Amino acid sequence: MAQVQYYGTGRRKHSVARVRLVPGEGRILINKRDINEYFGLETLKLIVKQPLNLTETLAKYDVLVIAHGGGMSGQAGAIRHGISRALLKADPEFRPSLKRAGFLTRDPRMKERKKYGLKAARRAPQFSKR
Repeated sequence: MAQVQYYGTGRRKHSVARVRLVPGEGRILINKRDINEYFGLETLKLIVKQPLNLTETLAKYDVLVIAHGGGMSGQAGAIRHGISRALLKADPEFRPSLKRAGFLTRDPRMKERKKYGLKAARRAPQFSKR
């Protein structure tokens, strides 16, 4: 018999996370590593678990994630977005609470491009009168 799986893709900055929810006891594996091994900071672990805590499904599903691109904070945000989308497919009743918490909205903030004549996006060369 085929196992029930729910998929969700999350994105943030340059990070992309492909999330798979499988009925289980609440393990979270990111790139085949445990969440405690993958993320050092407690705040990042908290960000990843937010949608599961909100919907009270932390012990109901195992979360399998393939995350790439960006940094640790961006990946944590992408995983949260992916878990939220997968939970929505699992049970559409979660939509109002996830939407209210802002987990279904893709964060549009991106790095601003560097402009010519400047050292960075807005940082100008040092000015000297003489």
